[in-house]
This record gives sequence, C-alpha cells and structure tokens, in this order.
Amino acid sequence: MGKDVIVACDFSSKKQVLDFLELFEQEERKPFLKIGMELYYAEGPEIVREIKRRGHRIFLDLKLHDIPNTVRKSMAVLSRLDVDIVNLHAAGTVNMMKAALEGLLREDGTRPLLIAVTQLTSTDQKSLEEDLMIHEPIDKVVMHYALKAKEAGLDGVVCSPLEAKKVHDTCGADFLTITPGVRFKDSDVGDQKRVMTPKAASEIGSDYIVVGRPITAAPDPVAAYRRCCEDFINEGV
Repeated sequence: MGKDVIVACDFSSKKQVLDFLELFEQEERKPFLKIGMELYYAEGPEIVREIKRRGHRIFLDLKLHDIPNTVRKSMAVLSRLDVDIVNLHAAGTVNMMKAALEGLLREDGTRPLLIAVTQLTSTDQKSLEEDLMIHEPIDKVVMHYALKAKEAGLDGVVCSPLEAKKVHDTCGADFLTITPGVRFKDSDVGDQKRVMTPKAASEIGSDYIVVGRPITAAPDPVAAYRRCCEDFINEGV
C-alpha cells in the first residue's frame, strides 16, 4: 500500500455509513475507510464484512490495550475479518505489541499492518503532564513509543502530522506514519489540538492521513474527498 487518504467513518449505524458510501458509487477511487469504536460497537464485525464486500480497504481503529494474552487472542479474531490495518496503544508495552503480531498472523503467512498509537492528537503537553503524569516533552514521548513499536516489529505508528518527519528520521523511511488531526485550512479543528493541512502533511512526509469531519460532514463529501486527495496524494507526486 502507498500514500493515501483514509476517511474516518465515525458513524453510529450501518444505515449512516452505507448512505455515505453510496455517494462514492461512481468514483473510480474507492476510499480507504477507517472504522472506529463507535461504528464497530454499534454494528459489530458484520459491518466490516459488508464494507469489505463493497471493495473498500479498511483500517480497523479499535486501539487495543490489555494484557499480552488477551491482545493476542483478540488480534487473531480481528485478523479473520480481512482488514488491512489494525492498531493498538504503544503504552501497552513491547511484550503486548509482540503478542499482537503473533495473533494477527494468518495460516497463509499474511497479516494486516499493525500500527501503534503513540499519543492521541487531543493530548497536549499540559494534559500529558497533569493527567498522565508524564513529565517529558511530548515529541520525546512520541519518539520513545515509536522506537518501542519498531523494536516490537510493528509496521508504523499513529502520530500527529507534526511528528511524522521526526518519526521517519528516528525509525526509518519505511516505518509508516498514519496521521489524524488533518484539517483543511478553512475547517473547524474541533477537539483536535495538534493539526495540519493535507498539503502540509504531504510535504512533511506523512504516509497516510486520516480525515473525518472535513469530509463526512462537508456539504459535498465527494468534492471534499477529491480535494483532500489532490492536496495530499498529488502533492507528493
């Protein structure tokens, strides 16, 4: 897989997400979709199967974080859904991340890409220190988690676009960066604190950007998606 825009399908029902996907029926490029906790918990694994049948790639964003054995068994179940990317929290330790990789491996030797969440884009330095009691600069924390993910054998990390270049410099060009917190210059940033435009994210080296409300809540979601692809993918060509 190469550089791409991932659309965050943060809907609460099957009808909402399928109505949204109907808008893209005539599009040559089928959007890469992120299915998060809201939709997955509302509709269960069948919504993943339905969207895969429609030809979309899927990033299943459930952010697993538990003891290694539980994560291993859970990843084995998720791997059978034929998703393309899954994730977990890097804070769960190297042993948990290694266990996740073991669980994801299918009988034919294939597996989804496994990505670690470093720090959420809603976390800033103040909340890092006051809520999490981590008294290090946030970019240093992100790089530490990224290195631990690489040590565990993962394919990359979820990080703020502000940290994507440094992750590549620290962990290598092939270590993937998936960056939420991407907004058009004229978009509302919502609850995100560390944000960047699609064009800037492309210039700084993000491999994938995750874009939700600027596309899903746009007056014309298809036009917004095309704009995002033009700014991010074609900017990097």
